[in-house]
Amino acid sequence: MNIHSIEGRASDAGIVLDNLKGKTIRGGFLAICSQPVKFLFRTVSLVLLARILVPEEFGLVGMVTAVTGVIGMFKDAGLSAITVQRPVITDEQVSTLFWINMAVGAILVGLSISLAPVLVSFYREPRLFWVTVALGSGFIFNAAATQHQALLRRHMRYAELVGIDVISLLVSVAVGIAMAVGGFGYWSLVGMQVVLPVANAVFVWVAFPWIPGLPRRNIGIRSMLNFGGTVTLNSLVIYLAYSADKILLGRYWGPAALGTYGRSFQLFNMPIDQLNGANDWVAFPVLSRLQGDPDRFRKYFLKGYSLVLALTIPFVIGCAVFAEEMIIVLLGPKWKDAAAILRLLTPTGLAFALINPFGPLLMARGQVGRSLKMALVIAPVLITGYVAGLRYGPEGVALGSSAGMTLLIVPMIAWAKHGTSISTRDIFRSLRQPFLSGVVAAVATLLFKYYFGPTWSPYASLLVGGSVLIVSYLWLLLYIMGQKDMYLDLLREIKKRS
Repeated sequence: MNIHSIEGRASDAGIVLDNLKGKTIRGGFLAICSQPVKFLFRTVSLVLLARILVPEEFGLVGMVTAVTGVIGMFKDAGLSAITVQRPVITDEQVSTLFWINMAVGAILVGLSISLAPVLVSFYREPRLFWVTVALGSGFIFNAAATQHQALLRRHMRYAELVGIDVISLLVSVAVGIAMAVGGFGYWSLVGMQVVLPVANAVFVWVAFPWIPGLPRRNIGIRSMLNFGGTVTLNSLVIYLAYSADKILLGRYWGPAALGTYGRSFQLFNMPIDQLNGANDWVAFPVLSRLQGDPDRFRKYFLKGYSLVLALTIPFVIGCAVFAEEMIIVLLGPKWKDAAAILRLLTPTGLAFALINPFGPLLMARGQVGRSLKMALVIAPVLITGYVAGLRYGPEGVALGSSAGMTLLIVPMIAWAKHGTSISTRDIFRSLRQPFLSGVVAAVATLLFKYYFGPTWSPYASLLVGGSVLIVSYLWLLLYIMGQKDMYLDLLREIKKRS
């Protein structure tokens, strides 16, 4: 399959600005619909594995993934973003990028193998050697899928992308659960993580059967590598900032403390990360095509931003109010110490919702340098918070994380929107309705828990209390705050485009 022919068919199919609204709504609808499915799979795996395995086993794998995750920041060298962002790209350029990705993947596999004995020595845990080697093998499969997946995103083939994400996740979760039931212990977690990139690579090649040609020189790759290098460095800095907490806890408090903290972080971050990921997935290619139209660029961004906030706020409130119930229902009584950590992490989730949507905005505008500078400010603030709270264990680290992220909200938003058509008033308007609705709904939910929670079981309290939160929030947002028409228009557009 040749990229030029695909570009032609994409143009014939209407990937032009006049049809952008339809593709954006359809892509957003598919992305949002896929999130509950993926959340269900991840939650089922989390619940079942938490009941089969012990915190130490999660902590063992967490010790490795905190480090291999850093290496993984280089897995696509930022070259998938340039394939999506460039207005025009040739078959020769993408083929060359593919082989660069493969070379990087092979290097990362070798680096993981060489780091295995270092991790054994650092953590004083011999079981980590083969875990590191096994997890490192996934980088070559990530490399093989990078450009195919980027081409699918470039042409907004959202149905295939959603299907690949969901099926790959289902396969990996099934393997992990089967291995855990079979008595493989922490190796079930390793198997689940290795199978995911393998399945993803197979499915994207089937969905987009493009065969790369030989690499070429003097075809404009240098500027692409500069862009990709900046993107990769930015991702690396952010990942280090978000992973330093786990590295520090593993080193100074051991695998059990890390396992407890890691499950709390995963439980709170999983839906938020999926929601932000869905927004990035749709927003980046759309905003990239609107670089020359500031008014439409502003409108598309603000609608997506408002939707992300509206969906995140009730979940954050639920984690804060029902932390104990969520831990007992989803993870089991042996994880009860995770409840305090979950509650202390909730401000971090709100900060993610406020700051992260500006990532695709900067990428689409080609302002990766500014994004990197912002990351270099975020990282030391967060790490300082982790270190300050480390002496108090996982709870102290969670509090340090939330304090650091809260301090960063206003300056990061102001910096990100500077020079764009988006004003402070726009941000305030996008935030006002969901925030005020969330505050009132939180009060109603707290009153419910105060009067009824102590006498009800965790399951009943979570079910009924969660319903009170959702119903009151939606009623306030849609009717009192006057957002009903906006969401009805969105639903009508989804129905029309379907």
